[in-house]
Amino acid sequence: MDARDKQLLRSLRLELCTEVLVDGLVIQYLYQEGILTDSHVQEIKSQTTSQRKTMMLLDILPTRGPKAFDAFLDSLQEFPWVKDKLMVKRKEMTVQDPADTERDTNKRGQLNFLEASQTPGSIAKFGE
Repeated sequence: MDARDKQLLRSLRLELCTEVLVDGLVIQYLYQEGILTDSHVQEIKSQTTSQRKTMMLLDILPTRGPKAFDAFLDSLQEFPWVKDKLMVKRKEMTVQDPADTERDTNKRGQLNFLEASQTPGSIAKFGE
């Protein structure tokens, strides 16, 4: 799993724990796709609450290879709103806002202008 997807799961961890019940189709699908092993499934099922089960899955997923995040998205058939949110957030993390780049360029340009204009007497002229 790439760093962006790991960060995404980490940033939405508490929300995912309250919205996703992994005990049903989610872990079975991930097992079927080879993302989880039998021991992972048993470890998740042994957790006492639904939230702990989801936390355990979120702890395991980042270690399960490059296909783990996409398989997790596919497993969320019962939770389409969660899948949609993850996909939107993932896209936001991938595409940098062009306005941010433009603002950074302007800041650098302004700094260079200010530095260049600070010659002896230029500050006095500016104030006149």
